[in-house]
Amino acid sequence: MENESSVKIISEWDIVAARQLGRNIAKELGFGTVDQARITTAISELARNIYLYAGHGEIHFEPVTDFEKRGLKVMAIDHGPGIQDIRRVMEDGFSTSGGLGAGLPGVKRLMDEFDLTSSLGKGTIIRVTKWLRDRRVG
Repeated sequence: MENESSVKIISEWDIVAARQLGRNIAKELGFGTVDQARITTAISELARNIYLYAGHGEIHFEPVTDFEKRGLKVMAIDHGPGIQDIRRVMEDGFSTSGGLGAGLPGVKRLMDEFDLTSSLGKGTIIRVTKWLRDRRVG
């Protein structure tokens, strides 16, 4: 993918690195501070899920254009055990880690687009996109 950056998630420090890179890219693309915070929070959740449940994976960042819209696509990719019950993990309040359970439903609410693909024993790919508001491609 052109204009793509990524962070390998192996340790908890990589979660911080992914957050920082995502915020920097969002800022460069022209996102305001509120949307930067939304994007950063979503990245943090996706990276933490990779670390907790798959052990390792990657977060990819890609500036995207769709007709006259510009935005940021974030992909979380792991080759972990996969998600056994996708419907359940998408329920508000569900948590296997003892966390607050905002998890993937929270990520879906923070971003404009959300797509989850998971295969047991093969891993999970989550794609999310945030679009710039009222910004036209120049």
